[in-house]
Amino acid sequence: MMMLVFKYLITAAVVVLISEAAKRNEHLGALLASLPVITVLVLIWLHVEKSTPEQITSHAFYTFWYVVPTLPMFLIFPWLYSQLGFWIGLGLSAVTTVVIFFVWGLVVRQFGIELW
Repeated sequence: MMMLVFKYLITAAVVVLISEAAKRNEHLGALLASLPVITVLVLIWLHVEKSTPEQITSHAFYTFWYVVPTLPMFLIFPWLYSQLGFWIGLGLSAVTTVVIFFVWGLVVRQFGIELW
């Protein structure tokens, strides 16, 4: 139980640190947010909790393939936000990301990569 609480505290602290940095300097906040900090933490937690090497490497492999279809959101959201406001822009960019994700899944399936 203590390990679970520790994981929550460390992970939350990283998210808060990045959001606080973004308030002070949007470039630094974006840089920190773009780093795979959460993925690195997950890999560490998997290792510490004695996951198999196959599970850890599989997580890293599939994270790559899941990140690619999310990248257009970072271009779509600013435009939607400026046109429609924060919540509608965020919602539409999230829906667009889901659509792109499913199309991406169909594309990579042609190369033997199963995302679902």
